[in-house]
Parts: sequence; C-alpha cells; structure tokens
Amino acid sequence: MNRFLFFNILFFYSFVSFSQNKGVVLGKITTKSKSIEDKKVISIPAINKTYYSDAKGNYQTDSIPFGSYEITFHTLGFKAQKATITINNSRIKHNVSLIELAYEIDGVDITEKKKDLVGPTNRMRPIEGVLISQGKKNEVISVEETGGNKAINQGRQIYAQIPGLNIWESDGAGIQLGIGGRGLNPSRTSNYNTRQNGYDISADALGYPETYYTPPTEAVQKIQLIRGAAALQFGTQFGGLLNFVLKTGNEEKQLEAAIRQTVGSFGLSNTFLEVGGSKKRWNYYAYGQYKTGNDFRPNSEFDVYAAGLNAQYQFNEKTSANIEFTKMNYLAHQPGGLTDLQFNTTPDTSYRTRNWFKVDWNLAALQFNHEFSSTTRLNSRFFGLIANRKALGVLEQINRVDPLTERDYILGEFMNFGNETRLLKTYSVKDQIWAFVAGARYYKGYNHSLQGYADSTDQPHFEYLNPNYVEGSDYEFPSQNISVFVEHIFALSKHFSITPGVRFESINTNANGWYRNTVRDLAGNIVFDEQVIDNQTNNRSFLIGGIGLNYKQNDSLEFYANASQNYRSINFTDMQIQNPNFRIDPNLEDEKGYNFDLGARGLIGNKVNYDISLFLLAYNNRIGTAIKTDPLLFNVYQYRTNISKSLTKGVEGMVAVDWWKLLINDTSKLSVRTFVNTALTDARYINSLEPAYENKKVELVPAFTFKTGLRVGYTNISTQIQYSYTSEHFSDATNTLQQANAVNGLIPAYSIVDWSIKYKWKRLQLETGINNLTNSIYFTRRATAYPGPGIIPSPPRNYFLTLQVKI
Repeated sequence: MNRFLFFNILFFYSFVSFSQNKGVVLGKITTKSKSIEDKKVISIPAINKTYYSDAKGNYQTDSIPFGSYEITFHTLGFKAQKATITINNSRIKHNVSLIELAYEIDGVDITEKKKDLVGPTNRMRPIEGVLISQGKKNEVISVEETGGNKAINQGRQIYAQIPGLNIWESDGAGIQLGIGGRGLNPSRTSNYNTRQNGYDISADALGYPETYYTPPTEAVQKIQLIRGAAALQFGTQFGGLLNFVLKTGNEEKQLEAAIRQTVGSFGLSNTFLEVGGSKKRWNYYAYGQYKTGNDFRPNSEFDVYAAGLNAQYQFNEKTSANIEFTKMNYLAHQPGGLTDLQFNTTPDTSYRTRNWFKVDWNLAALQFNHEFSSTTRLNSRFFGLIANRKALGVLEQINRVDPLTERDYILGEFMNFGNETRLLKTYSVKDQIWAFVAGARYYKGYNHSLQGYADSTDQPHFEYLNPNYVEGSDYEFPSQNISVFVEHIFALSKHFSITPGVRFESINTNANGWYRNTVRDLAGNIVFDEQVIDNQTNNRSFLIGGIGLNYKQNDSLEFYANASQNYRSINFTDMQIQNPNFRIDPNLEDEKGYNFDLGARGLIGNKVNYDISLFLLAYNNRIGTAIKTDPLLFNVYQYRTNISKSLTKGVEGMVAVDWWKLLINDTSKLSVRTFVNTALTDARYINSLEPAYENKKVELVPAFTFKTGLRVGYTNISTQIQYSYTSEHFSDATNTLQQANAVNGLIPAYSIVDWSIKYKWKRLQLETGINNLTNSIYFTRRATAYPGPGIIPSPPRNYFLTLQVKI
C-alpha cells in the first residue's frame, strides 16, 4: 500500500510540475481605425501552430511549453506584426493593434475606409471580400446615413450623391426601382447587373435583366455601385454593377429587434420588423414588411408583402456558409397614363380603371466562404429564382377611350439558377502587395411568356379566357451562360498600380413559340390574321478585356482611369409582343461597345469628400425606339430597332464638405454638411444609315442633372434639405416633341425640393419629412405599355412620419 501511494504521489507531482511548465497566450487584436470583419491569424512557426481569433479579435492559444517564441499576428489587408513573447507563466496576455496596409506602406490600399465622415457616400476598398475595384469608378452608399422616406425607397434621396443618374418614378410606393446613367434607359434598372449580396435578382440576367424586385431600403446596410468597367467581373451590362448588401445580425447580442412604423400621405402605411443576433457559431438576420396605400391618383392602390432571412454558420476559423431566402409579393392597381393635355390640366386624374399588376418573387442563395490563409480566400455562391409577373389591362393608346372589351393579360414565368465561384489571392512583390481574382460562372435560365385575353371586368382576375389556346403569343425562352474571368492588380510602386482583366463569355439563347399577327382597320375590324411559328437559336462566344490605372498620392488625392469593352444581348421582350403602341424589328442584333473613365477623388480628413471624372460610353448597333406610321392604318407607333452607333460623353462630379469641421472645429459633435452633385452629358447617334437619326440626341438622357443639399446635425438630431434638377430630354431617337398618344415626346425639365429630420433618443428614433416641398407638377417618363401607356405623373407634395423602436 505504501509503495502504491508513493508512486501515485510521484505521478501527481510529475504531472503538476509538467503542467506548470506550460502556459497560454491570450489577448485581443484590434486596429487603430475600426474593427476588422475578418478573423485574425496567430502563427507560431517554432511549434508549427496556427490559431485564429473570433470575429471580435479575441484569441487564445493552447498550452505551450515555457520559453521564448516569435509570434506573428496578421490578416488580409493589414501589415503583419511580429512579437517575441516569453512564456513563463500559465497565462500571458498580449494585445495587438494592427496597422492598415496603404500605398505609403506596401503599395496597394486594400483596407476598408473609415466609416463615412462626410455624408452617406464613400468608395469601396480596392479589394472588397473577393472583389477587386482598383482603378474603377465606384461608390458605396451607407443607407443609415441617408435621409428621406425609406419606406417608399425614395431613390431621389437615397442616390442623391451619385452623379449622372436619371431616376424614373413609376409609382408613389417605390415598388420598382428605375435608374439609368450615362445615357442608359432607367426601365427597371435593366442596364445594370443588379444583385443582392452578390447574386442576381433580375428576371433573367441574359435575356430579361429587368428588376421587378427591389430590397426594402430599411433592410439594406449599403449599396455598392461600380460603373461600366464592372463588366469584366460581373457580366456584360453597360451600366455596371448595382449590389444591395443586406444587414446582418448584431454580433454583440443574441437577440436584437426593431420595428418601424411609417404613415404618410395618400393612405401610406408601412410596417417593417427586423430581428437578428449571434449565438455560438450562428449569426442570423430576418425581416418582414407590409406596405399599403392609395397613391395620389384614383385606381392606384397597392399592397406589398416582403420578407427575408439570412443565416450564417461558422464551421471553424476558416470556413463558413450562409443561406438566404427572400420573398416579395405585391398587387398594384395601375391608373394608366395621360396625354399631354390631360397632364397639363388634371394630372391627378385616371382614365384607366381596369389595369392591374402583380408580382411574386422568390430568391434563394447558398454561399460558402473558405480562407486558405490570410492571403487566399474562396467564395462560391449558388443562387436561384422562381418568380412571375402578371400584367392585366388595356394597352390601347391613352388618347382613345377604354373600349370596355376583353383585357390583355401578359404572364411571365421565370426560373433560373446558377453558381459563381471566385478565388482571391494577395502576395508581395518587392515590398508591394499584388493581388488577383479569378472566377467562373454558370447560369441557366428559363422564361415562359404568354399573352392573351382575360375578362372585361375591373377586378384583378389573372385568368385567361382560353387558357389552352391564348390569342396573342406563347413563347419559351431557355438560356445558358458559361463565363470565366481574371483581374490582377500590379502595384508597380507605392503610388501607382495597373489592373488589367479579361472575361470569356459563352452565351446561348433560344426563342421557341408562336405569335399572332393581326391587322385591324380604323374601326377595329380584323382585316388580316395569321399565326407565325417562331424558333430562334443564338449561340455566341467572345472575349472582352479592360484595364484600370490608379495613382494614389495620398488619401487626399487619387487619380484613376479605366477602359473596358462591353456587350449586351437582346432581351426576350425584343422578340415579340402584341402592343398597338409598339413594334419590334425582327432582325435585332446584340449591342457592343466600351466604357472609359478618367477621374480624381479623395478624402481630406473628415472634412471633404470629392470625386470628379470624365466619361465616354460608346455603342455599336445601339437598340432604341423610333417613330413609325402604319402605311395602311396611319396610326403612329414606336419601332424598336438597332438605331445606329451612339456616343455618350460627359463630366460628373460630387463634392461634399463639412464646413463646421473644416472651418471651426474638426472634433466637434456639431456637423454642417453640404454636397453638390452634377453631371453634364452629351449623347448622340452617329454614323447612322438613316438620316432621321443622324446626330439626334439619344433618348432618356438629360443634358444636365444637378443635386445639392444641406445637412445640420448635432449628436442625436439631424435635419437636411435637398434640391434636385433634371433638364429636358426626349423619349425616342427621332426627338419627337409631342404626339397625340403621349407615348413619345419631350420630357420637360423639373426641379424638386425634399426636407427631412431625424431624432434618436435611447431606443427610439423619430423621422419625418416632406417630399416635393414646393409641390412641383412634373413627370419622369412616358410609358409605351404598363404602367401606361402615356405620361406617368409623379407625386405632388407629400409627407411621412416614421417611429422606430429598438429592443
């Protein structure tokens, strides 16, 4: 027994002695600017060990034998720090503050900018996740910092500091976003590669890139916009990339919730609820929205339901995955368009009682992220869409009374899925940081389009009278796209970098179906009728390239330039549709061209933010609309065809200044900010074979846009006022001044004043404001079909009041 006890005591003493010769190193890794979203890496080469911090920067090693060790702390975008640490105790605490990589240090600035200090608009990091924006014209909007009525997605205020945009206002609820820039059609933002959290949200990215769904602004954290050079990484759209980054859960709390209730003019009521948080390896965010109202014209009531869920799971320090679901469903009564005379006399009138529009949008995405090391990361995202849009009503020209006969019913069903995988690698060459991103994309889409007759009532009965044989057309549009791309940042000095890139596209689009060709006389009698079978296949493969140049003297002065080839395929809607106001050239061809930017930008402390640039956008075979007259019936209609080459050139500028910080006290809690945003644009058709188009102005391009605003804020209260001006412009390529049916003609210049105020107190936030303060009577678009046809008046003076409670 004594011998057994002796050996147990000896074993216990040896174990304790051995344990006491080990210790752990723990602490927190921070930066001098703001927290890093990426996890940080702790490397100890002597024992071949690597550790990772949590998302907040806290770290702790395993038990390590006593001794001195060289430990390296690093993460992507920050200079690695080495420290010799002696472990002579069971717990050694060592905190680290990492220094951002910048031109002055290591060649390429790949760090995140400080939180926006001079207004809601800033710029992207040259490397943002697995995206390269070096040398490109880009902007980032911090939605929380914007003013105005977020319940109706007020684009005029949200995008206030983005120069050169033409924003359509199709309804008072902000259901659909319509923005165009640099001579591009704003219709449902179809000239942008529109995404949510990096994946497609449009009906069909290739053949029908119209965006019927817009994320609720209250659920959006930031909006990223890269101009035309984005084609190399995201696909061929002349406008570039528009990406809505949704909110994520609060990493500091297991549960955080907020509810926002907005009321406003014309019966507006918007309820928005969000919840989010983090627990163990999970981070989650979910929202729900219900919006209803009547708008300012008769026959314009709407009901909108939207919901979203994003859940992320951290498998380990290197690997995570998140799954997302988004649902939007709305029904809108559409009051139709107006003629010029009707608009000038009674703009709040409706002459269509039977038009309805219904959308059901369902998105899903699954993303995987893996960090091989602090310099190499992979993102792979799977995404899919199941959706439909239903348009029901009377498409007859608005200068004719509603015949009260059967209504046109157009149904579009969309199903698509795809995958996009990107690899980002950074490395050092002669003390400069170089980086490249390479990726591949597979996309498969399917669109089924039907047009026929529905009943003659004024109710939203979305049913065909003859569902087995519709009267107008029946088409299937399958499509497939495979693409690969690469872009590389070559930092040739601590100030100058070159970023070339190439993209290979293989596109297959098909149109299989039939349409009915019906000709009526002036009395409405059918004089000719035939069914046309139509089967088209279009395969094309091509390579596009581009290059960006960047010279950064310091944070206050940076020059950039880029040139990029571009391409846009014809839309499914360009194949065939029955519309008395609209006809389509059966020999339409895809559009090709290029974008060019040259500019200077910078941040002067927290006082001045500016970006001024020249741009050029060139189209070959630009698709546009011209005015034709039927030789038999003598009725006027829009003809969509390849007009000719077009050239859009101009200058854009935005300057924001915090005058109090600039002139009085740069550490004060008081802020007095102004901004000026302007664009001068000249867009014309050139080298046209048709004299009617030569040197004519490109449609939907204001020659001059101007916005300016003043914001005064102190701690938790702020107020702002904004003035917006858009010059006159045309709606067709022949520059028609006016037509009886109002589908084509001049869009007169208009100016708008908006005011808002916001106050925060503990868990409460109160927002109110008046849009169109001076009660301007104006319109932004002439519609060829729904929600028209004709002039679509914009809302008169209206107010909103929002109360937010955070739990």
